[in-house]
Amino acid sequence: MKHVRFPGKIVMVGMGSIGQGVLPLIFRHIAVDPQQITIVTADDRGRAVAGEYGVQFIEQPLTRDNYAGILTPMLAAGDFLVNLSVEVSSVALMELCQAQGALYLDTCIEPWPGGYTDPSLTYSQRSNYGLRETALALKAKSAGGPTAVITHGANPGIVSHFVKRALLDIARDTGKPVAAPKDRAGWSGLAEMLGVKTIHIAERDTQVSLTPKRPGEFVNTWSIDGFVSEGCQPAELGWGTHERHFPADGARHETGSNAAIYLMRPGASTRVRTWTPLAGPIHGFLITHNESISIADYYTVAGADGSPRYRPTVHYAYHPCDDAVLSVHELAGRNWQQQTRQRLMVDEVVSGIDELGVLLMGHAKGAYWFGSRLTIDETRHLVPHNNATSLQVTVGVLAGMIWAMENPKAGIVEPDELDHERMFAIMTPYLGNVVGQYGGWTPLEDRSVLFPEDIDRDCPWQFKNFRVV
Repeated sequence: MKHVRFPGKIVMVGMGSIGQGVLPLIFRHIAVDPQQITIVTADDRGRAVAGEYGVQFIEQPLTRDNYAGILTPMLAAGDFLVNLSVEVSSVALMELCQAQGALYLDTCIEPWPGGYTDPSLTYSQRSNYGLRETALALKAKSAGGPTAVITHGANPGIVSHFVKRALLDIARDTGKPVAAPKDRAGWSGLAEMLGVKTIHIAERDTQVSLTPKRPGEFVNTWSIDGFVSEGCQPAELGWGTHERHFPADGARHETGSNAAIYLMRPGASTRVRTWTPLAGPIHGFLITHNESISIADYYTVAGADGSPRYRPTVHYAYHPCDDAVLSVHELAGRNWQQQTRQRLMVDEVVSGIDELGVLLMGHAKGAYWFGSRLTIDETRHLVPHNNATSLQVTVGVLAGMIWAMENPKAGIVEPDELDHERMFAIMTPYLGNVVGQYGGWTPLEDRSVLFPEDIDRDCPWQFKNFRVV
């Protein structure tokens, strides 16, 4: 079905795996003609897919110096810029769209090249927390302006809607059924009432190909440049009010909401215990993501003195496909210098599933995972140019675009602020098996007796119990 008719132009920046995967979804569910879409991208990737759909393809890297001159003539009031690039400043593109009166969407907040490693900036300024603060500063000036949906892919993105559905399920199953809250205060109050202490974005990707990873090669099921850049950043997590053991290598931010902290080590070298229904207990990478911060911030409840009375700990716990794990291991051994060869697994995937969900813990029923189980076979039946991982992202992009078209004067908005039921109505046909499952797992389960650890048995949901040391 066509969810919306869009009369303006759509400019897509970037044509990697997500750009290629979202194009067929745009034509399937948005009434738009090929001549309305222009792709501007840094290299030749995706040219064949653009040609398949009759879309104009411009190979032109965007820089600090040229982006405004290239994009301004392409964008008028009511048009749409979809930013699926790396190393192009999201805030710069948002500012341009606000000035032009154009709609905007991205899947993460990107800096210009070097923004993650610039030694003139503090660790805090180079973090996802810092990047989010720059976007929020622009948000304060954009109220009632053209809609910009920021960080809306799979995660960050659709996992924020999973959290809301999970909270309603837990309320129902613990004898406290409620209607879906209408605002942030209602949602955060519900999480506090239920006693949710920790939220993992818990993901296990089991997709495989018949070609094993070779030395000097990074293999992954989604953007390799994106994964390496965020994996090399310091680990970040939303920091809950129940926590009583601050990490020895942890640091707080000096400005903003203080909803999150960071660790003085790369996320791709930081592992945490987590659980998904199909995989069971696993060790995942604590990779920095915007949702770790935005969800923790959104569900904060202020006390009488203005300080946080309630906030959950929130972070990503990611076990990528096995070849990606081997690639990260090699990357670390190269002192975090990226391999010279890349291989993105799409058509070559022969089997596997991406089990992506949110794990809410600490409530009366212990632990509850809610999310999407999408197989490669289902993916290929549903839509071309995707694997299971990319489809969970591209359907988030589609849903965010449709919401922006339906709500064109909302200013800058994060996933947590969107109507989760509208998002599910658009996304559910592409998420495979959407399930919720309770588990008796805690991070104290099956801890080794050979090497005693410093753990907190009084509260299983402390971050120190999840962290693998």
